[in-house]
Amino acid sequence: MKRFMDLADFTRDEVLGLLELAHRLEAHPEPRALLGKILGLVFFNPSLRTLASFQAAMARLGGSSFVISPGQGTWQLETRTGVVMDGAAAEHVREGIPVLASYCDALGIRAFAEGKELASDLAEIAFNGMAQLIDKPLINLESAVNHPCQALADWKTMDELKVPRAGRFVLSWAYHPRALPLAVPAAALHMAAMRGMEVIVLRPEGFALPGPIMQRARDAAACSGGSVSETTDRDTALRGAHVLYVKEWGATGSYGDAGEDARLRGALTNWCVRNDWFAASPDCHVMHCLPVRRNTAIADEVLDSARSVVRREAYNRLPAQMAVLHKLLSS
Repeated sequence: MKRFMDLADFTRDEVLGLLELAHRLEAHPEPRALLGKILGLVFFNPSLRTLASFQAAMARLGGSSFVISPGQGTWQLETRTGVVMDGAAAEHVREGIPVLASYCDALGIRAFAEGKELASDLAEIAFNGMAQLIDKPLINLESAVNHPCQALADWKTMDELKVPRAGRFVLSWAYHPRALPLAVPAAALHMAAMRGMEVIVLRPEGFALPGPIMQRARDAAACSGGSVSETTDRDTALRGAHVLYVKEWGATGSYGDAGEDARLRGALTNWCVRNDWFAASPDCHVMHCLPVRRNTAIADEVLDSARSVVRREAYNRLPAQMAVLHKLLSS
């Protein structure tokens, strides 16, 4: 394995192999597996779980890591091409990223969507531009429309909970005071489809996921024996659901228009997950990638209940990423 950029780059059997490796390393750590190896982590955007879990994973395998947050103790990096650099950025990624890659054995990059032009973000222009600059093993720590590390941990979590392969997986939009990126909902949708689940996207009018993201998931479902559909009807979606995966995202019909997005979401504060959502699915697990705004996206009564597995998901970032690093760097 040379890169970990997208679950879609792997067959279902290859993903299952990674999950098996994650379970093995969790039960039987290999503290010398990556002895002398160095992981570079570049975060253009904030992080808690991704940053801490990758550092911990590398340390548990015997390696080390360094973290760069451009503009915070280092030069600010420019990502745009053809730009006249007369602003705050002192260095361009075309120099900065190859230099950082030369200091390590593998590099991870986090670069969120710009949130201005949907077509540009769907094409992953900024992230792919940086990926082309290096020939070292590369890890996607979250890009404009993908978060494969979170998706791998989510798959592991469902396996541990014995969620049926063909179980009902509801990806639900939830309220947030501002538009959030599409990376996690796109990755969760594709992961569940690839697993072979009955996937339902539950969302209000105006918040349908972009066509290319939905089609990509439908293609994955066709290969795995799953299905993908969408609805605005909460009761229908949740009836018999095994998993409710909660996530916030922007109004794709007004992508980049903060004013129109705010107008649309302003009437949707009732899209906060509460106990009464589960009348027809009493055993449904609730998942969320975190961070989550309590009593805005998910109520205390749900997050603090036995159905919430958000902490388990977060923990699983560690063994899942140990498996990725082991596969990328172990000789």
